[in-house]
Amino acid sequence: MTTIRFILVGGFLGAGKTSTIARLARLYEARGLKVGVVTNDQATDLVDTQTLRAQGFKVGEVAGSCFCCNFNALTNAAEDLCINGTPDVILAEPVGSCTDLVATVVQPMMQLFGLRFDVAPYGVILKPSHGKKILSGTQGGFSPKAQYIFKKQLEEADFIIINRSDELAKDRLDELTSLVATQSLGVPVLRTSAKTGAGFETLLEMLEQRGDFGRRILDIDYDIYAEGEAELGWLNMSTSVSSQNAFSLDNLLVDIVDKLRQSLAANDVETAHLKTIGLREGFSGVANLIASDLPAVLSLASGCYTKTSEVFVNARVAMAPEDLQLHVESALKSACERIDAAATVRQTQSFRPGRPVPTHRMTVAT
Repeated sequence: MTTIRFILVGGFLGAGKTSTIARLARLYEARGLKVGVVTNDQATDLVDTQTLRAQGFKVGEVAGSCFCCNFNALTNAAEDLCINGTPDVILAEPVGSCTDLVATVVQPMMQLFGLRFDVAPYGVILKPSHGKKILSGTQGGFSPKAQYIFKKQLEEADFIIINRSDELAKDRLDELTSLVATQSLGVPVLRTSAKTGAGFETLLEMLEQRGDFGRRILDIDYDIYAEGEAELGWLNMSTSVSSQNAFSLDNLLVDIVDKLRQSLAANDVETAHLKTIGLREGFSGVANLIASDLPAVLSLASGCYTKTSEVFVNARVAMAPEDLQLHVESALKSACERIDAAATVRQTQSFRPGRPVPTHRMTVAT
């Protein structure tokens, strides 16, 4: 049986995991390797799955639960990727509000499936917009319990990736790097940009290493962890947008996110992540908001003008899910009215995550 390199890339909501995995996948394919991806979310109708498949990648998903709470679904999804050809590399993206992944995913993968999967060092992407605030002890926009998850994610990492390094001035980047290094003694800190590809050769070298990795098992309070996750409202919505006149799909996606940003800011609630994706016959676009004090950005341009499109919205916000749904519906309606279009909602899931109950929890590393 062929051994597959298994790469788990963690990080908080909005850290840039999907963009990082997409760039890694392209780099591995450029080296002649076959690549599979497994996405993960607490809900179904994953934007990340749609985004990656639209870019031509072979993608499986674990929907409706996190990797740690449905470990068997993760391994089944990985095996399904082997149909019609075994990949050399599988890249896996866990839920952004999950931690304790070394004990519940990395070690079980090593101890139970070590002959099948060759597990790479576990990297966690740092989200600069919240990272400096939380690590320096200033107000990070989230409650102490949600910040607890953020810190625990970094604590269990074999190495930490500061993404979006191209968006920070050198002195701010140096300050953030020093802050991370001080609090994560002995852990390598990498600087990358999933947008430009800066630092990815170093990241690839790190992921190729073998040795004493995947052993940073946390001492974690699951009550605090569960309460921190439950403070976030989650929403996944799928819609069909149509108009009698052609409209810019990219502009619509950014407008939806920006209207959400404005309405949420007016209610003084912190955004963990907002993401919209538009799909239209071979075209795909993605717009994001990763923090309340930053503008909406078009992270993947479709360049498409169309009269119809499928539009998906994912929102992770520190507010009641029923209120979040009203904000999303209002922003979608307003953005569509602006281009004289109508949106038909096909499915909406709006909830708070339940208490994590891992399938396995290995407290002793191999």
